[in-house]
Amino acid sequence: MTDTKYIFVTGGVASSLGKGIISSSIGKLLQARGYNITIQKFDPYINVDPGTLNPYEHGECYVTEDGQETDLDLGHYERFTGIHTTRNNNMTTGKIYQSVIEKERRGDYLGKTIQVIPHITDEIKRDMLFLGKKNRYDFVITEIGGTVGDIEGLPFLEAIRQLKWELGKNAICVHLTYVPYLAAAKELKTKPTQHSVKELQSVGIQPDILILRTEHELGSGLKKKVANFCNVAPEAVVENLDQPTIYEVPLRMQEQGLDATILRLLGMEVGPTPGLGPWRSFLERRHKATEIVNIGLVGKYDLQDAYKSILEALSQAGTYNDHKVKTHFINSEKITDDTVAEMLSPMDGIVICPGFGQRGIEGKITAAKYCRTHDIPTFGICLGMQMMVVEFARNVLGYEDANSSEMDSKTAHNVIDIMEEQKNITNMGGTMRLGAYECNLRKDSRVYEIYGKETIHERHRHRYEFNSDFIQEYENHGMQCVGRNPECDLIEIVEIPNLKWYIGTQFHPEYSSTVLHPHPLFLNFVKAAIENKKK
Repeated sequence: MTDTKYIFVTGGVASSLGKGIISSSIGKLLQARGYNITIQKFDPYINVDPGTLNPYEHGECYVTEDGQETDLDLGHYERFTGIHTTRNNNMTTGKIYQSVIEKERRGDYLGKTIQVIPHITDEIKRDMLFLGKKNRYDFVITEIGGTVGDIEGLPFLEAIRQLKWELGKNAICVHLTYVPYLAAAKELKTKPTQHSVKELQSVGIQPDILILRTEHELGSGLKKKVANFCNVAPEAVVENLDQPTIYEVPLRMQEQGLDATILRLLGMEVGPTPGLGPWRSFLERRHKATEIVNIGLVGKYDLQDAYKSILEALSQAGTYNDHKVKTHFINSEKITDDTVAEMLSPMDGIVICPGFGQRGIEGKITAAKYCRTHDIPTFGICLGMQMMVVEFARNVLGYEDANSSEMDSKTAHNVIDIMEEQKNITNMGGTMRLGAYECNLRKDSRVYEIYGKETIHERHRHRYEFNSDFIQEYENHGMQCVGRNPECDLIEIVEIPNLKWYIGTQFHPEYSSTVLHPHPLFLNFVKAAIENKKK
């Protein structure tokens, strides 16, 4: 191929329709045909990145290997396609304006008045084309966050309008809308879709493909009606019926020829339909798994998107262990010595979740103690690992005031302390230890056995670390420090080998678990939880 093809994915009617899943599915289908693809997300909010956003506002903050805090949809892109995204795969209005203002301050615009058009839109266009030009991808799929009609999304739509004109047959627009069902009338209604398309047309964009999210089958008559009123070919109207799992979506899209339609619209040879063998095998195994393993998620955010990557990593691991993982959110603020047994004892395994701040940490510490003393398979991630370390210091080492200096700056036993390079940092956002770092595993450890290799690379998002002054005391009393960063000797992994499964990681293994390559730690943890269930 000589020219990179660009696919723009927009959404209308309502938010949370699944643009990220559709973008990931398109990427998967084109990838299966042998094309080199990438997927990027443009978010209209003015925050520079989601690193400072409350998970209740925006779900989890996903971290790329090169250390960028990004939108959670990038997690879907990686899980579906196995690609590694970078800081260039997620742009925000904040980043765009920041770049333009920096250029203005440097004098790059030679005293011109800086305007949304052309300066902001030109910057957006440059960013939209950057990956295609830099890496010569066959396809660059660009998801636009928000909903058509949102005022903050207008500059992005204007940029797409211009690019569709400039790129000609090398660009198409896929528009995702919602077709509601009115129970009283017993009818599916297309009017919201018509209005959404009209809104898109009003800014100069004619969608090439419509994907209709629905809870009921649409029927050919309704799809023809939409095609007729929205100026779209009938074969380019695709039904996106609710599925039992997001991993079914690529198959449903393929059955309706979405990838073939895309190729035809872009003037490319369609060729034979890929079999998607490994993907289908994964789904078949998933369908056959009927036994349930119960995993408790101890955290403070009662929102599934706040722990999206953990949920998906557990789900994938369950499939490969021929079980369905049923996750149960356990609010750490409600865990006390009096409630812990009732809340945790029904679980086959416990994940102590990551997070920041004081709220809910005493509950995590209480949960860690219960799991350790009752030998329940336990997986602590980031702050979860740190609270396992604090609990051990209080109840095994005998340091009653032990804590993280994040929570108590005056404790004499700061078993978790701020990293040296973080001490002088005052700005929030993009300033933590972020991205993939090397970790060496101790050969006599359980984690070495799980990974099957001595050196691993995992992604991080933290400011605080295990205080190395206490290593010997921990190891003398049974908690082993079995993973270390070779550069700064940071303790990355702790484990208690004489328990069924009690492992804490400073890094976030959930970020690198994909459908076809589930993470070994999650695989082994779920296996241990299943074995615990049988006892």
